[in-house]
Amino acid sequence: MVVEENQFRRALVQAYAEEDIAPRLNSYLKEAWMRFSRNKPAFWGLVLLCILITMAIIGPWLSPYPYYETHLSLNNQPPSLKFWFGTDDLGRDLFVRTWYGARISLCVGFVAAFIDLVIGVLWGGTAALAGGKIDNLMMRTADILYAIPYLLVVILLIVVIGSGLLPIIIALTIIGWINMARIVRGQLLQIKELDYVQASRAFGASNWWILRRHMIPNAIGSILITMTLTIPTAIFTEAFLSFLGLGIQAPVASWGTMASEGLPAMSYYPWRLFFPAFFISITLLAFNMVGDGLSDAFDPKRRARG
Repeated sequence: MVVEENQFRRALVQAYAEEDIAPRLNSYLKEAWMRFSRNKPAFWGLVLLCILITMAIIGPWLSPYPYYETHLSLNNQPPSLKFWFGTDDLGRDLFVRTWYGARISLCVGFVAAFIDLVIGVLWGGTAALAGGKIDNLMMRTADILYAIPYLLVVILLIVVIGSGLLPIIIALTIIGWINMARIVRGQLLQIKELDYVQASRAFGASNWWILRRHMIPNAIGSILITMTLTIPTAIFTEAFLSFLGLGIQAPVASWGTMASEGLPAMSYYPWRLFFPAFFISITLLAFNMVGDGLSDAFDPKRRARG
């Protein structure tokens, strides 16, 4: 019985495709988690993020005061057992507004990072697999966009399309994916030349199959690290734009709008500025500690030594 070359290749590819890479990926992630958990600053940064996210969900329900309710007779009250974070110039409870603001700020950060992840992985993966003129065209386009100041583009888009939650997410992601795309492309170009990828290609595996089964799983560390560091950038940018009056608009609260409202009263009512500024700072610190921890945990050289 004579077996044609194409039939032989299809059989090999089918057998190769049936091989489950999930156990190896799970083992890799488990090892990375063990290294991450031994990194005390990164671990406590993750704990702090979990606390912030939990309080953003349940925090407003811990106070009896509604989000929008004003009490002019109770304006600018200092922190106390009645008003844990004090009140603003309209008598609104800052504890409730702080955690509502956390919902908006964290939502902007996570949604913008997720969109950057999807676009960046698709763009960088396509460029790395295609190679040649397509790769050159795609990355030169990304380089041109990357050369434009990020904050300037965001501000111009906000001015054009208006302020609000959806416009600010669109503005943050319109070129925010470029860094992810460049990192993904660089990682995939290295993985693309490895023996097992070349063997898959020789057996007739499609580019999509190689990308899905080999390249993305082996680049997961760099993707997670980049995504983790993208979130605080989006949160800070949203807070900065809201502080300038270009982002989330009052009476909706985000940490940026609360800081903007508290700045004029800083000399007399410092708690109005302290709490939003404090939570912006510790959130950015926590994400950066987690990002540094992930960088160490997924470091291939450190993994090889381990």
